[in-house]
Amino acid sequence: MNVQKTVLIPGGAGFIGANLIRKLLEENHKVIVWDNFYTGQESNLTEIISNGNFKLENHDIREYKEIECDVIINLACPASPPHYQKDPIYTWETSALGVLNLLKLAKKNNAIFIHASTSEVYGDPLEHPQKETYWGNVNPIGIRSCYDEGKRAAETLATDYMRTYGTDVRLIRIFNTYGPFMLPDDGRVVSNFIVQALQNKPLTIYGDGAQTRSFCFVSDLVEGFYAMMNLKTSPGVPINLGNPDEFTISELTTLVGETIQKEIKLDYKELPADDPTRRCPDISQAQSILQWTPGVKLKDGLALTVEYFSNVLAKRQV
Repeated sequence: MNVQKTVLIPGGAGFIGANLIRKLLEENHKVIVWDNFYTGQESNLTEIISNGNFKLENHDIREYKEIECDVIINLACPASPPHYQKDPIYTWETSALGVLNLLKLAKKNNAIFIHASTSEVYGDPLEHPQKETYWGNVNPIGIRSCYDEGKRAAETLATDYMRTYGTDVRLIRIFNTYGPFMLPDDGRVVSNFIVQALQNKPLTIYGDGAQTRSFCFVSDLVEGFYAMMNLKTSPGVPINLGNPDEFTISELTTLVGETIQKEIKLDYKELPADDPTRRCPDISQAQSILQWTPGVKLKDGLALTVEYFSNVLAKRQV
């Protein structure tokens, strides 16, 4: 049995945090969430708020704050284009200055620091699939750069803390993830398609639909985070977490239609600037270091996500 740890999760009221927290509590760890609810939702945590091992605090990581903890799992940053582009300076400050504050806290507590980075550090990749050794093809002055470069800066800070102070840093590069507790207006493709289909609206496709993504169900991602937390030592390198099964956006529309059992109409719009044309992880390191491989097939994950959004939209109509 794992020794009980006190785990601090900045940004824990978001959809990945909401799923990860439940896993940690099931394993009898103590969880403290910091969130300023920029995109996170307190309602994601309603059913666990009374758990004696759980504590929720309203806090913005751009301000330094001290607390005792054994592990920090940083999820604090808006992660979908509409949300991170809404206030790009806030996004960059959260990604870089916020992470600097958390690294200071990790150093003070001698805590494990797990950082949720992103596949966006690879930009519009010239290598396929993307390995962790790939340096990326990122536009530093584009509309996505507040997020892409913010996350890259965070990785720089974290690895410099590891080299300078010996801080136990563990970097996870998350590829497209979906599942329960996503926001209906999240702005990411799976939630967009499901909500539009449930509301009998055309599905919005940017570009011709030939661009690809790999979709990881959130329960698989959570298992990857948990395996990373339980490593005896830092792997010393970033690790990709994502599903290597690659689908075109057009294929995703078909699967959503089959899952909801509705005829789907499509609304094509211009592809946004710097939107990646291909995105798929090489997960060799996750398999060898974490013994992790995602197990949920896209059609099965979509069914669970459709069920979740159906319930959310039904409650809105009451």
